[in-house]
Amino acid sequence: MEYRLLGGSGLKVSALSFGTATFGGSNEFFKGFGQTEVEEARRLVDLCMDAGVNLFDTANGYSDGRSEEILGKALAGRRDQVLISTKAGFPTGGGPNEVGSSRLHLRRALEDSLRRLGTEYVDIYHLHCFDAMTPIEEVQETLNVFVREGKVRYIACSNFSGWHLMKSLAAADRNGWTRFVAHQVYYSLLGREYEWELMPLALDQKVGALIWSPLGWGRLTGKIRRGQALPAVSRLHSIADAGPTIADEHLYRVVDALEAVGAETGKTTPQVALNWLLQRPTVSSVIIGARNEEQLRQNLKAADWKLTEAQVAALDEASAVEPVYPYWHQRKFFAARNPLPV
Repeated sequence: MEYRLLGGSGLKVSALSFGTATFGGSNEFFKGFGQTEVEEARRLVDLCMDAGVNLFDTANGYSDGRSEEILGKALAGRRDQVLISTKAGFPTGGGPNEVGSSRLHLRRALEDSLRRLGTEYVDIYHLHCFDAMTPIEEVQETLNVFVREGKVRYIACSNFSGWHLMKSLAAADRNGWTRFVAHQVYYSLLGREYEWELMPLALDQKVGALIWSPLGWGRLTGKIRRGQALPAVSRLHSIADAGPTIADEHLYRVVDALEAVGAETGKTTPQVALNWLLQRPTVSSVIIGARNEEQLRQNLKAADWKLTEAQVAALDEASAVEPVYPYWHQRKFFAARNPLPV
């Protein structure tokens, strides 16, 4: 397993990390992800650690906290051998202060996460979303206090826009507080919007990308092809769970390219899609998930080889879309100075 620095920090994370949204399945939304309980979770964690994975990602919003509880039990007795990432910001109840990034809510959320995980500290603590109602200084100072207390080692964000992230970094720099070292983002061959603004920002500010849903919300598992019905078990059966809308022809064009590269390399469609991400700028770790041990074994094989430049170019071309304004304008008129993939 390759280990990479997390953004501008000195922390090394495995190129592949394991996401535990499949743990618990305590509500209808997360049942679509999976319903892994403690015994199976322990086996999946074993497989990951045997392969060199050192980062395990969860969130207090996954299955109403059950994901954290199950991960904590699966890691019992070996907490010091791994890195744990969790998140806060989504609703934890129906009260007016049980959502967002206020000092009150973040403090309660962190203490609850530590209890469920059975640990005294979290290695990477994410804001799961941007809270426009809470002053930036209140948010960043609160996170800085968590780090000074030793309850959090590094801070990160998730699903921020460019101005959210830059304003947060500026507030931290201005006050001498701990700054975000990572941004957990949606990025895949079917969703390349991360490249438009967030990737250039991450390069400039040394913010590492942790990639969620790298298989395009389950569309790049190799089970979706032209003229075939959706597999029996799929989040895509539910509009609410299907993630971003993808035009059928664009999806099939990307899948066709993945299968062509897979035929050349002897790799599966998911392995090729994951390997493409591992070669992108700013990517510190790609978060993989699995409903079962066989899926996990297959996904873990995505990290021990590399696509050729020609294969990467073919996938780039097949997955390219016209960016929205002002990004198309910037690319068209300043392409000669743009170091990023187009």
